[in-house]
Amino acid sequence: MKILFITPYPSEGASNRYRVEQYLPYLKDNGFEYSVSPFVSSDFYRIIYKKGHLLKKAYYFFKGLLKRVLDTVSARQYDVIFIHREACPLGPPFFEWLLHKFNKFIIFDFDDAIFMQNFNPANRLYSFMKFPSKTKSIIKMSSSVIVANRFLEDYARKYNSNVHIIPTVIDTEKFVPSKKNRSLVVIIGWIGSPTTAPYLRIIFNALQKLRKSHDFVLKVVGAGENISVKGVQVDNVDWRLKTEIEDFQGIDIGVYPIMNNPWAFGKAGFKAIQYMSVAVPVVASPVGITKEIIQDGVNGFLAASEEGWIEKLSALIENEGLREKIGLAGRKTVEEKFSVKVNAPKFVEIIKGSR
Repeated sequence: MKILFITPYPSEGASNRYRVEQYLPYLKDNGFEYSVSPFVSSDFYRIIYKKGHLLKKAYYFFKGLLKRVLDTVSARQYDVIFIHREACPLGPPFFEWLLHKFNKFIIFDFDDAIFMQNFNPANRLYSFMKFPSKTKSIIKMSSSVIVANRFLEDYARKYNSNVHIIPTVIDTEKFVPSKKNRSLVVIIGWIGSPTTAPYLRIIFNALQKLRKSHDFVLKVVGAGENISVKGVQVDNVDWRLKTEIEDFQGIDIGVYPIMNNPWAFGKAGFKAIQYMSVAVPVVASPVGITKEIIQDGVNGFLAASEEGWIEKLSALIENEGLREKIGLAGRKTVEEKFSVKVNAPKFVEIIKGSR
């Protein structure tokens, strides 16, 4: 059985790594053959969220279009086409329609509320060219649909009865707790991307007030800009694939603030899962799936207000034993429910049953 994976990003894209690439060894062990075709190349990914570089971006975009043309030509060589999120980041579902015509067996996977218009500052230059309504069309033409949570499942089932939930999960043999040398100052960490960096503003006031009574450093990884919070020492670091695990292991407390809106309901809560996988205690907004992942005070903390953020972060800063207890409970949750080892058999069976 041969599978063509159509993905938006190269390995540098988180959703691509965690919803497609980490399952590939399991497919190989089960006798599958596969090819992975990202629209965005690694060179394109390095500049895609940076200002300027318009000519280079246009060049790389048209290279991506050419690749999709070649994918449609070769579609008949494969038994199944697996589309993660979309075949092309802009425009209607033209390539998805062609792939459907050339190969009737399509598995569609998505992990965000991509059927909604989302005006993110990082994407504002081309947001008007995105077609969120195409998600419905792709669902209709798919043999199977995989989603990350119940909110997305409810939407997908309106247009397709063969819908499966597989959360965005992690390899617990790679993401492991690390023995850290105890630092004099607690490190509160946020690790994300330029598209999610605006959510950090939710806790700016809480961090400023917290700093008046507690000593800590805020480490920000992957924001794509220098984040500054008045009165707070902020360590801004560029995200790099080769140091991703070390970045998570190197913090004492992880924060996951998120807006309470319909777009956020579609999120997979994966940042919380990443913190928990390395036994770092997480404080998160109680939005969407985070309320299912995190039991407040047991394997993490939920904070719905500025006072809540200050209270939960204060408790963790003050008590190293509490950080260890909550962190280990979070690790156990990931091992039992959100590890690739637990979810891979379901992924493989869905692909087997798609024809």
